[in-house]
Amino acid sequence: MPHIASRYLAEGPRVGIRPFTYEDGAEFIARVHESRELHRPWLFPPDTASAYAAYAGRLIEDPTKAGFLVCEKDAGDGDGGGAIAGFVNINNIVQGAFLSGALGYGAFAHAAGRGLMREGLHLVVGHAFGPMRLHRLEINVQPGNAGSIALARSCGFRLEGYSPNMLWIDGAWRDHERWALTAEMRA
Repeated sequence: MPHIASRYLAEGPRVGIRPFTYEDGAEFIARVHESRELHRPWLFPPDTASAYAAYAGRLIEDPTKAGFLVCEKDAGDGDGGGAIAGFVNINNIVQGAFLSGALGYGAFAHAAGRGLMREGLHLVVGHAFGPMRLHRLEINVQPGNAGSIALARSCGFRLEGYSPNMLWIDGAWRDHERWALTAEMRA
């Protein structure tokens, strides 16, 4: 039987990460609809075909962004075709002396609480510090989002500060905690 090359950029025991594609729209949107209760009031991912196309387009085409789908690995599936468990985006990528990016992420309801996003976030961090050659990653989290804070902490990020009125989310300026990880901290 011929070997089929994986579409994954990196793989763990249960998940792989791969870039967003326009073809992922239908599944991504369906997962967003299934996950509204989990995401609100913290996260508002695209929930229509046109919103997904614009969102994915920015992640695919803008060099200051990189988007990764965290996909469950199906038994015996080497082609990267597993169900989308969540996503991790690196935004505001700065090259030069800074070599930094800001992470945003979300799990989908069927995958929440199973450790899949922790595994996926570890893979994205490894890819960012490896092939992408970044030095620093930051996560900005609303203080009441216990699940997101637990994920950041479990992946080795440290709390560095507090930013009042940092991001406009759901009709208001929201405070955020700043969590960060550097390549040296991970090593």
